Amino acid sequence: MLKQHRELSMFIRRTIENNEEAGIRPSKTYQSFVAAAGGHRELNFIEKDVRNYITREVRNVSEQEDAKEFGKYLLRMKEKNQNFFFELELEEDQSIKLAFWADARSRAAFEYFGDVISFDTIYNTNRYNLVCGSFVGVNHHGQSTLLGCSLMKNEEIESFKWLFQCWLRYMGGNAPKGFLTNQWASMKRALEACMPTTIHRWCIWHIMKKIPSKLNGYKEHADIEQEMSQVVWNSHSKDSFDRNWNDFLLNFGLVDNKWLSDLYEDHHIWVPIYLDHHF
Repeated sequence: MLKQHRELSMFIRRTIENNEEAGIRPSKTYQSFVAAAGGHRELNFIEKDVRNYITREVRNVSEQEDAKEFGKYLLRMKEKNQNFFFELELEEDQSIKLAFWADARSRAAFEYFGDVISFDTIYNTNRYNLVCGSFVGVNHHGQSTLLGCSLMKNEEIESFKWLFQCWLRYMGGNAPKGFLTNQWASMKRALEACMPTTIHRWCIWHIMKKIPSKLNGYKEHADIEQEMSQVVWNSHSKDSFDRNWNDFLLNFGLVDNKWLSDLYEDHHIWVPIYLDHHF
């Protein structure tokens, strides 16, 4: 069992590759070899060798090959259902630059539940560092319903414009009443260009969640967090929000805090009192 004496035969390698393609877990694959040989002692390799082979050889497909396979997969989906929609844009080296896809169920759901859409890009794929985005609506049972997916190489304005235009085109050109996103200036500008009549708002949950990390350098950070929540949620008019916000900054010596200053500049797209008259 010394490393230099362990090896995988050609038959073992082909079996590993076939099992990996079929979605069988490496541990199950290894146990099948153990059972066929009559015990661990009869094999001249261990489970780690199986896993290493999968990582090093089976999954070591180039980015260009993966992009080709992804394109083929989208085409197969289109062949199965002509109402499946996708757009794929590749870099010069044939790697994925932008991709969007949605199925017929998404389009049907949008007709009923497309009033307000959430678009989320906080997840990255773990291999090529592509940004994974999802368009999500809410159905009549209060459940999330998927209305399209995307992969993007970057989060620049032109990338978001391309994506939003693809999505709108598939959804019949009907822009939603409301669009909910995280805080990206490039996304905001792309939405203004592609959906000028849509009310764009930032996800307040994401903003409030950042308070501890943004303000924990202040001695009274716990009181700051509590007071900021009070101002944001319990201001009953636009004028009272402005007064309460200014008092909050003065009381805690936060007038020069850049994060809070930037938030205030865009308060009309996240503070409830500025948005509660919109659906």
